Amino acid sequence: MGFYYDTYVRNPMVDENIFFKMQMEEADPPSFDDVRSMLPQPFWKDHDEAILCYWKAWELAFKNLKKPTAENGFIANYIATAFNDCLFMWDSVFALMFGKYGLSVFNFQRTLDNFYAKQHPDGFICREIAESDGTDRFHRFDPSSTGPNVMPWSEWEYYCITGDKERLSRVFPVLVAYHRWLRAYRTWPDGTYWTSGWGAGMDNQPRLKNCNSHEFFHGHMVWLDMCLQMVFSGKILVEMAGILGREAEIEDFKEEIDRLCWFINEKLWDDDVGFYFDMHPGNKLSKVKTIGAYWALLADIVPGNRLERFVSHLEDPCEFKRTHRVPSLPADTPGYCSKGNYWRGGVWVFTNYMILRGLTKNGFDTLAYEIARNHLDNVVKVFQQTGTIWENYAPDYVAPGEPARSDFVGVGGVSPIAVLFEYIFGLRPEVDNSILIWDIRLLEEHGVKNYPFGKYGTLDVKCERRSSYEEEPKVTITSNIPISVQLKWNNGTQSRILTT
Repeated sequence: MGFYYDTYVRNPMVDENIFFKMQMEEADPPSFDDVRSMLPQPFWKDHDEAILCYWKAWELAFKNLKKPTAENGFIANYIATAFNDCLFMWDSVFALMFGKYGLSVFNFQRTLDNFYAKQHPDGFICREIAESDGTDRFHRFDPSSTGPNVMPWSEWEYYCITGDKERLSRVFPVLVAYHRWLRAYRTWPDGTYWTSGWGAGMDNQPRLKNCNSHEFFHGHMVWLDMCLQMVFSGKILVEMAGILGREAEIEDFKEEIDRLCWFINEKLWDDDVGFYFDMHPGNKLSKVKTIGAYWALLADIVPGNRLERFVSHLEDPCEFKRTHRVPSLPADTPGYCSKGNYWRGGVWVFTNYMILRGLTKNGFDTLAYEIARNHLDNVVKVFQQTGTIWENYAPDYVAPGEPARSDFVGVGGVSPIAVLFEYIFGLRPEVDNSILIWDIRLLEEHGVKNYPFGKYGTLDVKCERRSSYEEEPKVTITSNIPISVQLKWNNGTQSRILTT
């Protein structure tokens, strides 16, 4: 019988991984019927289908909750991906972006514990782990074995909501070790990063030159989205280190962030086009605009004098402003497919939510609302036609993408839940400051009962019908904890502060 030599270069941060020793959770996950009344209860006058779609998302989410088994070695109950028989890193992170609204009844965040419990001695974590026996679906040195590196974003979101410093201290060494594995084994000599279509989570985008395997090959290319995600995640880990008093241990992260930011802005920006691109061998920029470029907004690396031009591509009907916004590949790029063809035009919630959060971070609130409203309206229309939520959507038709899986929650719950609350209703909590920003753009009566705020807060919020966007909203807010509410209206140009 053959064997492998143990060639791991061990990472000392992995020695701090306490998820290896955690006992397997034994309690059954709750059913949807048992917890429905405890979930947030939205209402929106004359938009019953959007509310039905919201509840369908939760129903499918709870249907896909699973328990760990002795065979797979998982340690926590989790939300399954709804794609195949594996737990996916990319999907799991984004599913938690709506799962945060159900934390009072199920700790969706612990889904990631199952990845942490499978970390390798050198820091590697596979992006796809079998639910049957807990094995990695890829050897760690396969170009498609891991990524994208967005788990720190999810953990930071959870910390900002709950203030759970204990969990932050647990996940920090795991995430640092994983980041350093990527730096050791996914970089070119100049420190830039590479991946593959599968590793990038955008399987079949036509980003490689003269290649019939976009999914599995790195193409000797500098991958823009991977570089941006490493900046974004690196900045989050620096923030975590500051809270935990461990800054001295990650000085190398600060140097890497500065170096990558310089390279991206000096080498990957095409000033003639006003866009960031991948780099092919020979230092030649790609001509393929990928939606992955917009990780630059969350990474906060776009200079002020470039920001408007860069964002303007999202408003061009010949590029990203299609019937259903935002296609994963713009319409002016060779390979674009009007019906989707997966990542050659398909509209995906991963990248839509990333864009929305990036626009918010950079002050483009009106554009974020317009894109969110278009996206949710299309998702709801397809829900009316089909009765369910889809993996992706066609950019030029009100239809599921071709191909696309149905009942896709998992990650599909982000649109009818998180996008509804954060962008259509405009509710964005800043828990650490005890402030709820309510950016009101709807004219119809709307609100939420049982809206969660932080670890212990519960709010009921209601806005009355208005006759114009300029009219100051009349709101009713009740809370079991003291908070301030910053009301914004008239496209964010007017505001006032309320206290509860």
